[in-house]
Amino acid sequence: MEDSSGLSYETKSGVIADSRPLLYVEHRNLNPETELKRYFGARAVLGDQRPRQRQRPYIRSTWLTAPKNTWPRYSKTGIAMRLLETGRGVQHFTFEHHREYQQVQFRFLDAVESLDPNNIVLLLQMNPYHVDSLLQLSEVCRMQEDQEMARDLVERALYSLECAFHPVFSLTSGTCRLDYRRPENRAFYLSLFKHMIFLEKRGCPRTALEFCKLILSLDPENDPLCVLLLIDLLSLRAREYAFLTRMFQEWEGHRNLSQLPNFAFSVPLAYFLLSQQEELSEAELSQAWERAAHLLQHALIMFPSVLMPLLDHCSVQPDSRVTSHSFFGLQAQISQPPALNQLVSLYVGRTHSLWKDPAIMAWLETNVHEVLRRVDTSEPVVEEFAQKCDKIDPRLLCRQLQNFTAATPKWSQRGSGSSRLAPVLTARRKVRYQSAPRNISRHVILSELKEATAALPLEVTSQPLMGFDPLPPLDSITSYTRPERMTQPSNESTLSLFFRSFLPNFTLQGEVRQDGAEEAGAGQDLNQGVNRLMAAMRDMLANIQFQEPPRDENPDGDADWD
Repeated sequence: MEDSSGLSYETKSGVIADSRPLLYVEHRNLNPETELKRYFGARAVLGDQRPRQRQRPYIRSTWLTAPKNTWPRYSKTGIAMRLLETGRGVQHFTFEHHREYQQVQFRFLDAVESLDPNNIVLLLQMNPYHVDSLLQLSEVCRMQEDQEMARDLVERALYSLECAFHPVFSLTSGTCRLDYRRPENRAFYLSLFKHMIFLEKRGCPRTALEFCKLILSLDPENDPLCVLLLIDLLSLRAREYAFLTRMFQEWEGHRNLSQLPNFAFSVPLAYFLLSQQEELSEAELSQAWERAAHLLQHALIMFPSVLMPLLDHCSVQPDSRVTSHSFFGLQAQISQPPALNQLVSLYVGRTHSLWKDPAIMAWLETNVHEVLRRVDTSEPVVEEFAQKCDKIDPRLLCRQLQNFTAATPKWSQRGSGSSRLAPVLTARRKVRYQSAPRNISRHVILSELKEATAALPLEVTSQPLMGFDPLPPLDSITSYTRPERMTQPSNESTLSLFFRSFLPNFTLQGEVRQDGAEEAGAGQDLNQGVNRLMAAMRDMLANIQFQEPPRDENPDGDADWD
């Protein structure tokens, strides 16, 4: 079916889809007020905001966020965007830091190393639109449960970056690329991701989905923040079922989205919800229903460890046949590798509320029993599905699973019953999901989900994690480096180190010379060092103030203690 504008067509599943590019972004859907107006009406959302906005004529109009009256006046920060190259229908851009911005960046790194958020606040007072300072302070506010201030700081960072856009950089076309390996580009990724999370918590899933598509369009091949683990949830909550099914149809062939637990379960759920819509024809409803059952059974066979945690989060007690069966039993939870455990924990923790509907739970129960019947009877479909998964070319798997897909063992054991089938499927999952790539770990850290964060490996949790740049890529492309800080002599005495704890500027041996030449007159320098030490001691003693004891107002001593 195609209308007069040519913007829709009918897919194989009978679902009407948009003929525009998959990651096409609409400007109007980037504004949360558009979604809130649809829910509550324009009068409830806008109120008396329009007259106040007219009092700020110098505010620049932007798409990603609306500037607020409480923000400082914007001036050029020293960030610019440059077009690197154009080819194969895409344009590669990068942000650049001018010299003055680099100096602010160096002071910001010093403030971070001081472990004192007040230093970042002081830096923002002088540079109110320094992006990394805004992101780091937003993380501090979030940890202190000041969500409103945290969201405001992220929006200000987005506004600062959008004001530096290149004239031909487009948010909607889906053909503009930013390399996450460049440190200057990471702030834009992180600002978009954090803003997307705040929008989802605010109850604007449609707007959050549009930002998710924007993040994915900046680097769809590598997906540095692994938003593919979240885009299915936003699609379901925004009721954009056609978009999710279309994405699965177009990307499954070259990205193998079915190897991700979230797509394996969310896509059949989307087909099931489509089958409940009355505006579709009987044939389309029946086709969507069959497609949903087919994909859900494959998901249960591929990821049996999802079922029991999902039912537990939904407060549903399965029947004895399910609990006593080895295929969905405790062994399926214990035997799964940690990398797969992260993905399962992410999906169950995020989407369990979508499965609580009684109709969805009844549909799930029917397909669970059908899977158990197929496993017990060793139907050829089950073994064929397992063989199909084993023969997948690792080069065709999506980039998120590039480290999961080592050479998979061949289907070597043939037998009947679940006693042989379950161990083979478990062994295949152990080999495929060996270790999580860095972008998945980065996504888990940004997700703020306790179940998934607890499953992070030690090599990730043992290193410092900064809110402005969590888990930077190992192959970063740096355009400028931080100058080495002047290090203090390593042969300082204990007394000198003691005084340095009180007086950070105190040096016993004087300043270190740049040329590294030996100092002449060692005896004279020693005398000067002793004099400096004595002066420091005098200053310290002079600043010591003793508090006088409180005067006794009642000399008789018959009053009670407070």
